[in-house]
Amino acid sequence: MDDLLLLVHRIPYPPNKGDKIRSFHLLRFLAQRYRVHLGAFVDDAQDWAHQQRLQDCCTDICLIGLDPRRAKLRSLTGLLSAEALSVAYYRNAAMAAWVKSKLAAGIRRVVVFSSVMAQYVEHEADDVCCIVDFCDVDSDKWRQYAAAKSWPLSWLYRRESERLLAFDRRIASVSRAALFVSEGEAALFRRLAPESAEHTDCWHNGVDTAFFDPALSFDNPFSADAASLTFTGAMDYWANVDAVVWFAREVLPRVREVIPSAQFWIVGGRPTADVRALAALPGVHVTGGVPDVRPYVAHAQAVVAPLRIARGVQNKVLEAMAMAKPVLATRAAMDGIEPNPAFDALVADSVDDLAARTVALLHEGDVGGLGTLGRHWVEAHYNWERNLASLARWLQPGQESWNEEQ
Repeated sequence: MDDLLLLVHRIPYPPNKGDKIRSFHLLRFLAQRYRVHLGAFVDDAQDWAHQQRLQDCCTDICLIGLDPRRAKLRSLTGLLSAEALSVAYYRNAAMAAWVKSKLAAGIRRVVVFSSVMAQYVEHEADDVCCIVDFCDVDSDKWRQYAAAKSWPLSWLYRRESERLLAFDRRIASVSRAALFVSEGEAALFRRLAPESAEHTDCWHNGVDTAFFDPALSFDNPFSADAASLTFTGAMDYWANVDAVVWFAREVLPRVREVIPSAQFWIVGGRPTADVRALAALPGVHVTGGVPDVRPYVAHAQAVVAPLRIARGVQNKVLEAMAMAKPVLATRAAMDGIEPNPAFDALVADSVDDLAARTVALLHEGDVGGLGTLGRHWVEAHYNWERNLASLARWLQPGQESWNEEQ
């Protein structure tokens, strides 16, 4: 086996949120084929308990604690320069020294997960085969944030969008491949960074269909007479917060006018104050972190994904589909999913339209069989091993850097 350096912005275990699910499966795939040297940050103290799990599958690991509050302050140094705040957020001298030692030892294959980690190998790009998994076009996410906020946040987010895009373009141009989570994200980046279009590609996420299996049995967390709707996700993530606040305050009241038994369950760790406040509304429940989200999905009449700001593929949608649940969603939430016109019956962006689709589904049930179709769709399009195989070709021996191929 050859050696490979894998740099990840957040420890890739446990696979309990979107980016960690993708990075965990990436690590597992690479560890079967290379001697992996893993460098990552730990921004949740509870994740240190999983250090041994990573040591068991890697040749070497470097985990460095990252205090989000201090990192935010450090990121402000970016205001004194032209760089993106996100890049400064993840700057660390110890990580830089560890990466430098690995490259000095002769490692020539590098996989970067999240472009901000490319700062540690940017100046070595001519000497290594560097693959960057951008996942999403994050600069466009910041652009969406800017449009949704008032000054001064609108200015700050717009600046971040511009600076991060400039950084990402520079990184992509010196990498062998710039990879994204969907063809839609890859196509957007090709438009934004035409100089790297020829080596911009994608590899799709997958779903563990044995874990998210509708045939499994779970205790019902809901009352028997409730018409339950479930949202799952990290509840300190602004796009998720915006989604549940909008649904709970605008959509659910219209649904409950027709179906008083309708209940909205917000399931996810670290809910913000805005999310916790929703529990005071009629029919809204905020669980906080739970050991297993599957009971809340399995026994719901439907899963809702009312995201108004989104990039890439929503794992929460794929997992619900894998459990054969109909998904009521906005177009933004479904944008990264392999399209099927049948799913459009449950997609809406306005309050009135989403409420109407919700009422119809709760009244009539899944008469169109969209839950079953979703399960089949996931099985056909979201297999981890099959989708990761498209990544392997960029790491084949031969050319040792993209620049040498030109």
